[in-house]
Amino acid sequence: MQSGERGSESFGAMLRFFRERAGLTQEGLGNHVKYSKSQVAMVERGERAPKGCLVGIADDVLGAQGALSLLAKKEFKDNGLRPWTEDYLAEERKAASILSYQNHVIPGLLQTEAYARAVYSCNFCPAIDDEELETRVADRLARQQIFERKPLPTLGFIVEQSVLTRPLGGRKVLKEQLLHMLDVGRRRHVHLQVMPHDRESHASLMGPLILLETAERTQLAYIEGHKGGYFVSEQPDLGNLIGKYGILRAHALSPEKSATLIEKVAHEL
Repeated sequence: MQSGERGSESFGAMLRFFRERAGLTQEGLGNHVKYSKSQVAMVERGERAPKGCLVGIADDVLGAQGALSLLAKKEFKDNGLRPWTEDYLAEERKAASILSYQNHVIPGLLQTEAYARAVYSCNFCPAIDDEELETRVADRLARQQIFERKPLPTLGFIVEQSVLTRPLGGRKVLKEQLLHMLDVGRRRHVHLQVMPHDRESHASLMGPLILLETAERTQLAYIEGHKGGYFVSEQPDLGNLIGKYGILRAHALSPEKSATLIEKVAHEL
């Protein structure tokens, strides 16, 4: 068997066998498991591990009678991450460009240790123990190595003004966080913008949004909610999300005005 960090040729071949036996196309299976056609193809080629509920749903839909679940347990290790998070992080690590809009918290790539700990401490249902909390904080901080990666990726962040005043962890933690954002925002390849309170229209009332571009210039959008996250890679949905982000960027304050506002809020704490 040939298996890797993100995929397995053996599992992919088995999935394709059962899919074709059931008379389903890659797009048809994708509709059942909330994958795009291209994502199903990547799993079948052994380029991507099956994430989310793919294995269990595919077992039922394709009549595999548990064969896919048994093979998946043998081929893929459980590293404790939520499956959709692991899938996203794999793309983030190699992205040439990441554009993020967040409306509740500071984006993870910009978080300080204390702020990240405060965020994870808000996991109430279910609560996490201290050991898991510290592991998650360490993993989040490790992601920030992307700022030093060569070649440098293009990183853009848009945050709501309300995020700058929500004192997660307390006023001292928030002030440290805002000053850290200012430092990061001074880097040439980082663009930081604030969406002001007084906007009378808004292009992303449905919530957070992340756009990624691979080194091969393939574009993806990533959406995450309470029950999971998923990629959008097919048109017209991908184009619509890219358009939304463009409007958000146009409506937000410029990087210079955003920095002035962040500095003002920090000094008032």
